[in-house]
Amino acid sequence: MSALGHRRRAGPLPGFGLTLGLSLTWLALIVLLPLSALVIRAGGLGLDGWWQIIAEPRVQAALKLSFGTALAAAAFNAFAGTVIAWVLVRYRFPGRSFADAIVDLPFALPTAVAGIALTALYAGNGWIGQWLEPVGLKVAYTPLGIVIALMFVGLPFAVRTVQPVLEALHREHEEAAASLGAGRFTTFRKVLLPQLLPAMLTGFSLAFARGVGEYGSVIFIAGNLPRVSEIAPLLIVIRLEEFDYNGATGIAVLMLAVSFVVLLSLNLLERRLARGQGN
Repeated sequence: MSALGHRRRAGPLPGFGLTLGLSLTWLALIVLLPLSALVIRAGGLGLDGWWQIIAEPRVQAALKLSFGTALAAAAFNAFAGTVIAWVLVRYRFPGRSFADAIVDLPFALPTAVAGIALTALYAGNGWIGQWLEPVGLKVAYTPLGIVIALMFVGLPFAVRTVQPVLEALHREHEEAAASLGAGRFTTFRKVLLPQLLPAMLTGFSLAFARGVGEYGSVIFIAGNLPRVSEIAPLLIVIRLEEFDYNGATGIAVLMLAVSFVVLLSLNLLERRLARGQGN
């Protein structure tokens, strides 16, 4: 059989040229075109327009809150998601399938329903809030409530990115480390963590990206107080309702630029770790 015939039968999908063209077309129509329109519109604001948007204290507070709470929730989810994935993969216990299904529940649950449920739990008269507020820990209508809402919606990303990696790991490496006298912590730090870290970073990135743009589950528990608990997506909606399209566009492009830089940095770090692990 000729090399050309072998190349044509290499896979069930069409050749590289056709699949690449379709992929780029779909990405352009679904992702690049809307974002390009947003950037082009923002480019017409001029330096003075941009400075007015950036210098507004309300905008700065909303951006800091959105990115700060998203980072905090994603960091917690990266740790908690790894622990949950470890339990689901390494142990067999009654109700394991039920627990595994619960992980995906935030994907199916409408975010507004999640926000209402969390508010009902953590409000001053809620099931949990009624015990927390008397000791000085207020959750609902504070930045802490936003972090909890983002933890809820972002946890499945952290679990599902680490879980397949754990399932693919062989226990022979751990057994070999134990036979050489390594303790549990040393085995985890030297053997398991280097292999899990790229997946943990991926879960962190996905949870962070979801948290930055989250709206439905946050607005109910946040309280939406300007400069206190007002997130940037809500401020964009407010600007649109006020017919301030330039202001809404400017805030959206700022969020897009910061998110792109953070995600690009995380992706580069993840690839560097993956290359180091392969070497």
